[in-house]
Amino acid sequence: MTTNNEEVLAKSEPPVSLKQHIDECLRVHESLRKAFGRLPVGNPEHFWELVRLGIVFHDLGKSHSGFQKMLKGNSRHWYHQRHELFSTPFIDLLDLPEEDKLLLKLIVAGHHKDFSFLFEHIQHGYKTGEDFLSFNENGKLDWEEETQKIDDRFIQSFLKEYQVSLKPSLLALPIQIVKDYTRKPANTTSINFRELLLAAGALKQCDHSASAGIFKVNVLEEKHFNFLYETKWAPYFHQQKASESNENIVLTAPTGSGKTEASLMWLHKQMKENGQGRTFYILPFTASINAMFERLDEKMQGNNEIVGVVHGKLSEYIESRFGEETYSWQNEKLKYELKDSFRALVPPLKVATPFQLLKSIFGLKGFEKGIFEMSGGYFIFDEIHAYDPEVTAQIKVLIEFATQFLNVKVCLMTATLPTFLKKEFTDAIGEHTEISADAELYQSFIRHRIKVADGLLSEHIDEIQQRLDFGDKVLVVSNTVKQAQDIYNRLEVSKKVLLHSAFNGRDRNQKEAELMSDEVKLLVGTQAIEVSLDIDYDVIFTEPAPLDALLQRFGRVNRHRVNGKYGPPCDCIVFAERNDVDKYIYKNEEVIARTLDALRTIQSKNSGVIAENELQFYIDLVYPNWSEKEKEDFDRIYTHLSADVRENLSPFIYYPHREEEFEKQFDGIKVLPSSLKNEYQELMEANKFIKAESLKVSITKRRFASLISKEGIRRDVWAFQLLKKEEIKEQPYFIIDRKYDSELGLQLDVEERNFDAIIF
Repeated sequence: MTTNNEEVLAKSEPPVSLKQHIDECLRVHESLRKAFGRLPVGNPEHFWELVRLGIVFHDLGKSHSGFQKMLKGNSRHWYHQRHELFSTPFIDLLDLPEEDKLLLKLIVAGHHKDFSFLFEHIQHGYKTGEDFLSFNENGKLDWEEETQKIDDRFIQSFLKEYQVSLKPSLLALPIQIVKDYTRKPANTTSINFRELLLAAGALKQCDHSASAGIFKVNVLEEKHFNFLYETKWAPYFHQQKASESNENIVLTAPTGSGKTEASLMWLHKQMKENGQGRTFYILPFTASINAMFERLDEKMQGNNEIVGVVHGKLSEYIESRFGEETYSWQNEKLKYELKDSFRALVPPLKVATPFQLLKSIFGLKGFEKGIFEMSGGYFIFDEIHAYDPEVTAQIKVLIEFATQFLNVKVCLMTATLPTFLKKEFTDAIGEHTEISADAELYQSFIRHRIKVADGLLSEHIDEIQQRLDFGDKVLVVSNTVKQAQDIYNRLEVSKKVLLHSAFNGRDRNQKEAELMSDEVKLLVGTQAIEVSLDIDYDVIFTEPAPLDALLQRFGRVNRHRVNGKYGPPCDCIVFAERNDVDKYIYKNEEVIARTLDALRTIQSKNSGVIAENELQFYIDLVYPNWSEKEKEDFDRIYTHLSADVRENLSPFIYYPHREEEFEKQFDGIKVLPSSLKNEYQELMEANKFIKAESLKVSITKRRFASLISKEGIRRDVWAFQLLKKEEIKEQPYFIIDRKYDSELGLQLDVEERNFDAIIF
């Protein structure tokens, strides 16, 4: 038995005592209290005291002599038992109301595994006489024998240090609470659902952050907003109104009119009036997220501790941002720590995709931490128009849940959002204030002249070349990667860049960095440029697309004001004829037809010059309502997900089918071009896993299925040793035998066989 606090370990390699781990969790706890001032709980002091008790009790079961021997390398004394099930019974000995003890028992029992796992674990032990607690020679559970392996004198002494005392009593096997909760878990209709969910998330966050060595979370302070008020220009009308609003807001203003600044002025007001909460700045595309992170990180001078970034390609982005450092184990460790800190609670403002928040309402494993982080927070949605009907439905459910259950405030921003779609979002937000830019500002934003040209874009290369030869900075946008590659090859200029989705992470990040240089005279791209890249061109040539997509493309032209004014309107040339393959990109031909009609109407008025204050009229003309198919998709997802959240979202209960449903919406599988195989293997040998992953390219599931059936894609496995460990790991991956280079990306119509990989 153990009687000395210092001898009881919570972790090994390196050894961490139980007391050290609890103390570190309590440091996180104290930091969270300051950062989460708006949690939707009845009595915040009582809530945080329950979380504190949960921290003190959550690992008491690790004092079991079998667990201690296991940490020291002798696992046969532990038999895969669950330390949290030994921790839970001590809570019954507290002098607390029964509802408080129930909440504590649930969050302690569920802080690692879901209750379905725990229930099956207990059932398995009953059936087989192994793997859970101890069974005597008659095959009956011997709880008393196991509890004797926990020194009650140590427990009493240990708890005294945290001002906790226990009533003398026998410890009871926690099987009933596991069984009862598994059969009837808490959901949104339960009285204690919200408090239980938030307490579960808070405890997990304290435990995980402390284990990762992260003890403090940051908050936004006055100084972080100073940059908003340092400009010599007076704020626009919509910015001023946003800075005065203490409500949810829907903000409409032209592209490039300082909507981001307006949203942060709104946030500043919220913080002053309502208190601290985590902020999520939500954008649809990876490139726009990276650009916004860079911008806010510089302005708010956060040194990566105030502004964070979270999206699916985070690893690749961090590698590109810090990849210039000389490689060493310490630097690689720093990158992993940085990645963890971005994903943890450290930065009070995160730039993220909606999918990072949607994970939580889908109830994916560990979702309690995500729900806790959102609670009492602030959501800023930018480019809200950019989602398909199914994702739009999911975002509506997210907003409803966040505003109704989590006390979240919302700022929704748009330049051009169809009226019918705007209503879906405002219905979800509930009470809100509408803010629009004034007529004077709209009048000053005259930047573009529309020209609808006959024929295909690919038939007018000479015209594009003439503009390049004349000295213009030219943007060309096609709807497919293959078309973009072909046009890029046919145009000549001193410095040009190609940007599309068929580059790997390393090359894509390099190209985005190149675009910040004034030396680039030609950018050829696909929909990848319809994002918040801060680039400015003199003219655009583009294939036909829906009006909202075209307006985003136009936003990269005549973007920057000089002395508060734009230059003369720049040409936006849209070709009317579509390629045959475009129907796979934009399937609604009626939307394209209405878009071209709207553009021709604009062209016939005022020589094609776009009046920004008329754009809403044309957007509603192109999008009068959902199409029948879109409405069907929206209603199906909204009805299903809102019911699932309402009835089935329960702490400590995870359903595998939810993960499948969540992943289904991502149409991409990563493959490694065969020409990069040797480099990939060298990086894996060096344990540079992030760099290795950044060599892969994402292709659609449809393309993947087609190529693998024709032996254009094959599965391989690479075995390598983990550095600092005597352990061999195997990593499966897919190789695609198609040409790839850093200038053009993946060329799916050019076969490239790696003969070294062929077995004769």
